[in-house]
Amino acid sequence: MARKAFETFEAVSAVVPKDGGGYHAAIATKAIGGSGAPRFNKVLDKQSFKTANEADDAAAKELTRLKGVDDEGGLIW
Repeated sequence: MARKAFETFEAVSAVVPKDGGGYHAAIATKAIGGSGAPRFNKVLDKQSFKTANEADDAAAKELTRLKGVDDEGGLIW
């Protein structure tokens, strides 16, 4: 898992299970110091991965390109 902090949000690489097996790469966002569940944003929508580790590695690469997080927890590229 990779992590990137912004002024008011943090983002971490994550995975989302895919219907029928496999995983999607995702980036989870949450307000720093906030309560509640993180928001999971799928990335690389047209790709799926056989293992969670492969999906997390792909999400970590995408995380390096992330420019910020909006007030709703959405990704800013």
